[in-house]
Order: sequence, then C-alpha cells, then structure tokens
Amino acid sequence: MEKVKIAVAGLGRSGWNIHCHLISQLPEKYEIFAVSDPDEKRRREAKDKFGCKNYEKFEEMIENDDIEVVVVATPSYLHSSYTIQALRKGKNVICEKPMATNLEEADKMIEVAKEEGKILSVFHNRRYEPSFLKVKEVIDSGVLGRIVLIKMMWHSFGRRWDWQTLRKFGGGTLNNTGPHAIDHALQFFGEKEDPEIFCHMEPTLTLGDAEDHIKIIFKGRKSPMVDLEITSCCAYPEENYIVMGTQGGLKGTFKQLRWKYFNPEKLSERKLQTQPTPDRSYNIDEIPWEEEQKWEVGKNLSDYQLNFYIDFYKTIRENKPLKITPEEARRVMWVIDKCHKIAGI
Repeated sequence: MEKVKIAVAGLGRSGWNIHCHLISQLPEKYEIFAVSDPDEKRRREAKDKFGCKNYEKFEEMIENDDIEVVVVATPSYLHSSYTIQALRKGKNVICEKPMATNLEEADKMIEVAKEEGKILSVFHNRRYEPSFLKVKEVIDSGVLGRIVLIKMMWHSFGRRWDWQTLRKFGGGTLNNTGPHAIDHALQFFGEKEDPEIFCHMEPTLTLGDAEDHIKIIFKGRKSPMVDLEITSCCAYPEENYIVMGTQGGLKGTFKQLRWKYFNPEKLSERKLQTQPTPDRSYNIDEIPWEEEQKWEVGKNLSDYQLNFYIDFYKTIRENKPLKITPEEARRVMWVIDKCHKIAGI
C-alpha cells in the first residue's frame, strides 16, 4: 500500500525522541514528509536525517496538500488550536497528550474532526504498555474474583525546571504524566458509570507553579475503586500495582508482576456463628493459594509504542476502527477537568 505522508509539528522531546523515532522504524508504512519547529537547528537536523520538507511556521506546513497526517507534538497549550487548524486543512491528526488544556477545547476538537470527516486520535501510547495489558488480562480473566481496589503508584523523587512546570504553558504533572495514568485507571474502572472523583494536588519539588504531587480516587457503585498516586516527592517508591480481589490479588512493577488466587470451591464450608469460639481464637482459614510464576516484560520495553503507529496505519489504509478514540481521550480530559475544578486551579 501507499506510504502515509506524515508531518510532525514540534521537534522537542516528544516530537523528535518519540514520534520521529517511532515513525522512522516503519519505513514501509510512513514517510516523514515534513516537519515544523521555530528552531532552525532542529529543522536542519530533521532535513538531514529524513530528507523532509521543513517549515518554521506550522500554518505554512499545513498548507501542503501532500500531507495526509499531522502529528501535533507542540507544548500542551497549543494542542487544541493546532489540531483544529490541521483538521480544517483536511489533515488527519495524531495529537500528543494531554488532548487539550480543558474539556471545552477537547469537545471542539472532536466536533471539528466530525465536521471535516477526518481521523483524530490522541497519543495515549502507554495503552500498549506490556505490564498494563497483563494486569488487565489477569483482572478480566476473573481469577481474582470481584475487584475491590486497584492501587496505582507512579512514584519518583526529583525536581523539574522546564516549561512543563508552569501553568501558563499547560504544564504540571496532571497534564504531563497524568493522562497516561488516568487512561489506565479509566480502563480498569470500566464504562458502566462515570466515576466520582476525589483529587488532591500541590507543588512540592517543582521550580514552577504547577503541581507535581497528585492523589486521585475513582469511586463508583458498580466499579472497583481505583486509587492513583503520581508524585515527584517519594523517596521510597512503592510498587506500581496492588490489586485486591475477593479471590486473590496482584502486585508488581512495570517490569515484573506476580499474582495469586484460589478456587472458592476448595475452601472449607463455613457457617456464620454468634457463639464464642471454643478456644477464644480468631477465625482463621487455610487458603488453598495458587501462585503464578513471576511475569517479566521483555528487554525492548520501548518497542510497545510502535503498536500505536501500526494500528493507526491500519485505520488510515484498511479502515480498521481506531484503537484509541477521541471519545476515550475526552474521558481522560473529563477527569483532568474535574481535578482542576476540585483543586481550584
């Protein structure tokens, strides 16, 4: 099939280190046809490496009729306006996370994509992360029983002092790391209901005015509770996952997981009693645990991100459904919007 001519707007950490790096590994599917960035050195670097057209201004780049897909990898506060401009020029768009800086912008992006009949997806690349997929597989298998609580810990300790620490640029951990973790949390929570949200966030070690410590709880009547922590001030990081179920549990990191469970039919029969225990003891069950061998991710952990572009190509060329829809990304923005309102930011 014909290669997809793709343009990348923004050649910073995300645009260059992630998007250009991934796209260049799929030369049979994509051609990096054009780039835009205000930095001449970065544009020259892209031209030398990919032989692509380069533009100082985004608005000039999207006038090129040969471009089929635009990747918007600019600072967060430009995501909405650049996406809408590209859609209006007849381009399909892959927008970096966060989708927008607020829910109103996200809704406008979806509206314009429908009006123009173009494909819009948001780069929630960690939806393909092996550990997340394995945790979801174990939960969905039912071996852990009814899931009561899922704890997700994205812990680190360190300062940041770049543009993503400033609110005026749409910075902060909620907008930066948050979309990945919130997307996972919503996948675990399910679609039976909208979650009730509790959120606390504050700046701790950051040199800017945006938050770098976040606690979000997702609560519902029909869904498991999800407890999410994303912080830059944890000197003793906990494991990334703890899952509690009525027939077992799971724990582990992004690289290693283990879980154990039991068959309820193998438990001794018990009846509720109100009389004192004969020997004054507590009730104790001998649980017939079955424990899985430790699951470990492969060596090439970053390779999973290629799956986003492989699936997107299938959507463009084979009319396959989008794996990550704008409506799913909007749900992430709905949570982010709730958190900002609760925090008064």
